[in-house]
Amino acid sequence: MGKIELYGTRMASPLGLLSIWGSSHAVESIGWNSDQASAPQAATQSCPVIDECAKQLRAYFDGRLTTFDIPTAPAGTAFQRSVWQLLMDIPFGQTLSYGQLAQTLQPPSGPRAIGSAVGRNPILLVLPCHRIIGSRGDLTGFAGGLERKEWLLTHEGSILC
Repeated sequence: MGKIELYGTRMASPLGLLSIWGSSHAVESIGWNSDQASAPQAATQSCPVIDECAKQLRAYFDGRLTTFDIPTAPAGTAFQRSVWQLLMDIPFGQTLSYGQLAQTLQPPSGPRAIGSAVGRNPILLVLPCHRIIGSRGDLTGFAGGLERKEWLLTHEGSILC
């Protein structure tokens, strides 16, 4: 079996430089450029899937897009992928607590296990882990930092300044 080519690009966002990586079939990673886990060591040549992802991210940041429509292939355990799939069901402008997300999983899981899976989300923004908050409505954990999480939730109308 042949080696799968890895493609990537970097794009400016209101929150800093983003790195987008994946194959010609799906996005595998999105993270801020300072997050070395999101930036595999490979040539930064793009492809149509990566270009479309960057286009949709620009539209999201411009306020013209509320739902992403790009193929994703996050690497993780079956449990992590099931949690990440549930993130896709959280509508733009809404939030869930870790406990609420845990209850939607079949079979239900504990909030700590959910938090661990959410924290390992390799495709930030498209798999909207920023929409998960603490049980009292507080902003907790986000790989991009709480300032970015607050900006994203304000941008989506989930919280007011």
